[in-house]
Amino acid sequence: MTTTPDSSQPVRSLEIEITFDVDADTSLPEWTALEGVAAVEGPELRDLDARYVDLASMTLGRAGYAVRRRTGGPDEGWHIKGPKGAEGGRIEQHWPLGDGDTPPLGLVHAISAVEPRAGATGALVPIARIRNARHAYLLRDAAGGVIAEFVDDHVIAEDLLRGVETRWREWEFELGSAAPTDLDDRVELLSAATDIALAAGARRARSDSKLARALGA
Repeated sequence: MTTTPDSSQPVRSLEIEITFDVDADTSLPEWTALEGVAAVEGPELRDLDARYVDLASMTLGRAGYAVRRRTGGPDEGWHIKGPKGAEGGRIEQHWPLGDGDTPPLGLVHAISAVEPRAGATGALVPIARIRNARHAYLLRDAAGGVIAEFVDDHVIAEDLLRGVETRWREWEFELGSAAPTDLDDRVELLSAATDIALAAGARRARSDSKLARALGA
């Protein structure tokens, strides 16, 4: 892939979420049973199409980074997800889509800091495509703040290196802007959400991410 100049700075966010595997017929949890949740808003239907890139040696992935171009949804664009931190969250950097499959120069600079070879023309190659029919719900507190976003994902993933397609359904529970900032309170909220999801028939996710599962990890 080639790059074109792009002076825009990325939007950075901390993603803290828990993920569950579920069967095709598993019913959704009753999230109003979660302390602090006054209302559940949704679903909002999103048709997501993400194409992931890495070096042929998979250096970025082995270092815990995921690089993708995703269309659909409120945060469509180019993303870099970093490794999990001490609190279990991942820093995500986000750039606009731009034109075609050309990654923003800022993204290339960011991943070149991880692996200098990533800045070379043609160094990034497609490794996976993940399409996702997402049903998104906002879990709001009494003041209308978003405690968490819950998504019900129906995934079709292609491992472009092995030529293998897999399909599955999973749930994600991601903390929102009104979630607790205190670490102990946050852990307690995630633990309670886990209990509710498991009681509804979910299982702890078998892989760390959709990309890892698509690639057979």
